[in-house]
Amino acid sequence: MDNNLNQELEDAKTEQSKKAVKEDAKGLWASLKIFIIELLDFRHDTDREATVAAIKADIPFKGATAWILICSIFVASVGLNANSTAVVIGAMLISPLMGPILGIGMSIAIHDIDTLRKSLINFATMVVLSLLTAFLFFYLFPLSQDNSELLGRVKPDIRDVLIAFFGGLALIIARTKKGTVASVIFGVAIATALMPPLCTAGYGLSQGNFDYFFGAMYLFAINTIFIALATFIVLKILRFPMLRYVNSQRRKNIVRITSILALAAMLPAGWTFVEVLRETRYQADYTSYLETEITSNNNLWLQREKIDMDEKIITLNFNGEITEATKSDLINELKGYEYLQDFSLTINGNKNRSVDKILELYDRAIDKIEKRDSIIAARELHIDSLKLVLSSHKSEMDSNVFLNLSKDAKIQFSDLESFGYAKMLASSNFRNTDTITLVKTQWNSVLSDSLVMLRKQALKTWIEQELNVEDVEVISN
Repeated sequence: MDNNLNQELEDAKTEQSKKAVKEDAKGLWASLKIFIIELLDFRHDTDREATVAAIKADIPFKGATAWILICSIFVASVGLNANSTAVVIGAMLISPLMGPILGIGMSIAIHDIDTLRKSLINFATMVVLSLLTAFLFFYLFPLSQDNSELLGRVKPDIRDVLIAFFGGLALIIARTKKGTVASVIFGVAIATALMPPLCTAGYGLSQGNFDYFFGAMYLFAINTIFIALATFIVLKILRFPMLRYVNSQRRKNIVRITSILALAAMLPAGWTFVEVLRETRYQADYTSYLETEITSNNNLWLQREKIDMDEKIITLNFNGEITEATKSDLINELKGYEYLQDFSLTINGNKNRSVDKILELYDRAIDKIEKRDSIIAARELHIDSLKLVLSSHKSEMDSNVFLNLSKDAKIQFSDLESFGYAKMLASSNFRNTDTITLVKTQWNSVLSDSLVMLRKQALKTWIEQELNVEDVEVISN
């Protein structure tokens, strides 16, 4: 009896402990849930009226705003032309491109047909003005050429879609917050990169390269659609009040129009996302295939490569002959890549560039170099012999000049017993050197010292005139 009672007490205590643990777990989960909600909920910090007013104020493109856009397009075009990322970023910071795009997203979300019309008109004005400015710059500027900053804006991938969408989310969330977060707006302006595609499209038009034009405009359209879509989604989540119309029929028509436009924006956005994701997967597998199967193989020398994602054709051009076994191996390896299995592979070799041919050309080049070196050596020998001949002639000329000079000196100065002269390097400060003419003389012993000094000075003046030199020094034994 006692044993049964003790067992029941133990069971009751265990049950109470389990209930206590469950209650603690529920309390912890509830606290964690509240913390997460408070961390991520931004609805309580929304200023709806100020947000709508601010977005509407940024829509018009006229006066100072238009000139700011023109200047920023010029700066961005210079940055793209100079391949300078810093200059492009600076241009994006001053560019007023976001206003009409946010206006489109907001007007669809709150069924404001007048704001939508105004946003579309200003958006079209913005695009035309930007393209015209970029076209004029690249058409008139004499140093236009392709570079990495330009080429990076002609082929969008999945990262551009994600940047545009999440950048648009960050932008509209910052706009709806009480007190505009300027740093977020600047950061989104840089990240979404609306200006560079427009400048690149203008460059494509100026060069007549419509692949560049359509590629850059495709990237700009992606950015525009996904920023507007993010704006639409956030304003719907925040339950911004829809514009009310007195005329019920007009209200129904506007709701119908904006709903169709919202659907029309979402469908291209979805199609674009899927299409760009597909191309990105193709490109990732293609890059991996080239690096793994071709670049790492020292026996293959890839000259050119091309992938046509629409026709699903890969073309590889190699230097040298490609055997049938190698072709079969490359085709079989292609099947191992998930997104390239449906692609056909075209392989072209170049028999005229085989290894033997290249070695033959190398040997010929070596022979030419050796012949050239022997010719140079012979010419250097000839030059050295000419230098010796010139040196001997110079010595002979110097000897004749000295003999004539010494005879004239004896005629001019009858008391002169011996005469000699030479060129000598001298330095007075041990840093710089000068060339002086040193004349060594011996005079008749009957002359007094004072007369010898006078004769030396007269000889010095005479030699300077005869030889047309300066810095002559006359010494006596």
